[in-house]
Amino acid sequence: MATRYVRVQAQSGRVYYGVLSLNRTVQLWDAPPWLGGTPLEQELEPGEYELLAPCAPSKIVAVGKNYQAHAAEMDSEVPAEPLLFLKPPSAVVAHGAEILYPSASFRVDYEGELALIVGKKTRNCSLEEARQAIWGYTIANDVTARDLQKRSPGPWAMAKGFDSFCPLGPWMVRELSPCATVQTFMNDAEEPVQSATVDQMVYGPDVLVSYISQVMTLLPGDVILTGTPEGVGPVAVGDRISIEIEGIGRLSNAVVARPEPEPSADESTEEADNKKATGESQALGE
Repeated sequence: MATRYVRVQAQSGRVYYGVLSLNRTVQLWDAPPWLGGTPLEQELEPGEYELLAPCAPSKIVAVGKNYQAHAAEMDSEVPAEPLLFLKPPSAVVAHGAEILYPSASFRVDYEGELALIVGKKTRNCSLEEARQAIWGYTIANDVTARDLQKRSPGPWAMAKGFDSFCPLGPWMVRELSPCATVQTFMNDAEEPVQSATVDQMVYGPDVLVSYISQVMTLLPGDVILTGTPEGVGPVAVGDRISIEIEGIGRLSNAVVARPEPEPSADESTEEADNKKATGESQALGE
């Protein structure tokens, strides 16, 4: 099994990077591994830590329509060059965290994807430099409010940017087979709703990193979502989405209704006054 690099929060509240063992203990590191971190003489036992998203990116650069079959199911063609958009870091949640279904949308979709972890500052890089810049891999769910996406042709900030719309995890690995399979399962069903190998991407990981680096500087710990295969579909409150990538593991998250903000005292008074006025009007036959 590949070494599993994690990011955890200890009971003290301090956040560490580390390596997860088969018995679920975590060997802590003194810094992120891509920044030269080394192991500490300290381990955390199961129950002594919370598993977080595996990194804390300064930005998440995502790629749209990077599988031919997915572009076709969206009634479009693969773009002539990578189609880029951003998701905010505030959208990131960990394995096991809840995806919050916003009241602003009536159609929220799952999108299982391979995610790349950038290991060093990268700008205007060649394909060979791009390969060296990829530190590792994890799993992502590019959750999308599809009705809001269709309402606006771009840049999809609202459709893609809600809090909890970027589950990442559960951990990172350094190596991945180019033929690794990406599969998405709904509610623990045996048959996947998405299944494809990563070598079916139109633009491979090195091409994506090189292309993005011509636009913006990539920083250590940044995340690139490489696109989703065919088979995207809607979720409902109560659903559980599980995404598996061969050689990494399984990312699972349940969907819950996003809590509505409590009205302030002034708003509550105004609402009561409006109801009272409506009732008086109805009593007078208005």
